[in-house]
Amino acid sequence: MDRVSPVTADPFREGRLPEAFFAPGNSSFTDFLAAHADHLLPGRQLPAGAVMPELPHSTTIVAATFDGGVVLAGDRRATMGNYIAHREMEKVYPADDYSAVGISGTVGPAIEMVRLFQVELEHYEKIEGTLMSLDGKANRLATMLRNNLPLAMQGLAVVPLYAGYDLDRHVGRIFSYDVSGARYEEHSYHSTGSGSLFAKGSLKKRWRPGLTADETVQVVVEALQDAADDDSATGGSDVARRIYPIVTVVTSEGFRRLTQDEVETAFQAVVARNSGAEGGDAR
Repeated sequence: MDRVSPVTADPFREGRLPEAFFAPGNSSFTDFLAAHADHLLPGRQLPAGAVMPELPHSTTIVAATFDGGVVLAGDRRATMGNYIAHREMEKVYPADDYSAVGISGTVGPAIEMVRLFQVELEHYEKIEGTLMSLDGKANRLATMLRNNLPLAMQGLAVVPLYAGYDLDRHVGRIFSYDVSGARYEEHSYHSTGSGSLFAKGSLKKRWRPGLTADETVQVVVEALQDAADDDSATGGSDVARRIYPIVTVVTSEGFRRLTQDEVETAFQAVVARNSGAEGGDAR
């Protein structure tokens, strides 16, 4: 009889879980998959030399800190070349109770990586009985990106932006990455994706120390709108369809995603402040 993988074996055949679930190991769910079912990891799923079709790509993510936390936001547009593939894509997700991750790059691998990252952090908390430090979480995400390098070399690049509230330092922090998994800590604000050059220019003008959470939300919403003015792959606020950016706030109280009504209010405040300016036009 052929040998059956300890993970793929039917766990109900003998009325118990597969043996792999009882083997000693560390608190990393990614390491568990690598040892027992490495074909499920994102970086292992594409044969070398495979020719990739045109796939949807997500675009601009922005983040900015304020006294007491951090705001992470993303536009809603996904593109395939010069074609708008989707107008209501969600690019910002909770990683755990005190952090969030935004994705730019190839949509499929990016969403899969986010889901694996969420499980990784939850698995660690269940095994260790405590939350991982924010630096530890940022390092785990860097490891996942390194594992995705074979796919990135074939055009399926994922470039996340990670932000969270540091429970030890009592501040909001931002981490950026490149496709090889190098991790960089950003200060005050940052942006990634096709419209990041224009978004960072806007953030540089509008961000300042001492902003409140509401003021910071307006700053990142305006940065996305400014990026949409100059980058065709970035979708601005669509008033007619009521499609607004996904905006999240992380503080000592945890992760919170703003409602569309709250984001609309922030957008209207930006328009009112810049009345008559080109950056206030609705897209």
